[in-house]
Amino acid sequence: MIVSKKILAEFLGTAALLVVVVGSGIMGETLSGGNAAIALLANSLATGAGLYALIQTFGPISDAHFNPVVSLIEWIWKKLKTTDLLKYVFAQIAGAILGVFVTHVMFGQAILQLSRHDRGDLRFLLSEAIATFGLITVISLSGKRNVEATPAAVALYIVGAYWCTSSTSFANPAVTIARSLSDTFAGILWTGAPAFIVAQVIGAALAYWCASLLSK
Repeated sequence: MIVSKKILAEFLGTAALLVVVVGSGIMGETLSGGNAAIALLANSLATGAGLYALIQTFGPISDAHFNPVVSLIEWIWKKLKTTDLLKYVFAQIAGAILGVFVTHVMFGQAILQLSRHDRGDLRFLLSEAIATFGLITVISLSGKRNVEATPAAVALYIVGAYWCTSSTSFANPAVTIARSLSDTFAGILWTGAPAFIVAQVIGAALAYWCASLLSK
């Protein structure tokens, strides 16, 4: 089977995103000497910088979704066929998991892990709905005047959302699944992942509705 350029771009881009997220979390925690603020600063800045570079790299090929809810919204807008939506989501989840495994190898950790970082409180779920609402809104509206502004807007939003949301803004089902497989700074207890994903879908749906109203 020939893998299309778009699907490969989504796979590689999402894998690279998880390398940045999890790798910078491990490095930040290792070098911060137990200072959680410094570790989070390193994690957020690295993620924002990496995300900007990845969007610029893969955007011309696949539009650089790297996120199932982004692909879902694109499908609702009829910019993505149903078969392509399914392929995108599969590539994103598979890429995210591979990215986590590769990062574990790079840092000399066990490849297979289950996170013990419990993020199951209601406040975290509300945080994920808000974080995803913001992300989809930024993606939907930031390029209205100049589409070239969107990569920077998305990257900067994620940096800010790391700090202003209690969940540190996963805002991505593929990222959530992959981070449940990493018992590191960026991890999430696997039993809490489904609720996170539901909150993300709700946030994305509300953002779609809001962006539709604002675009009229």
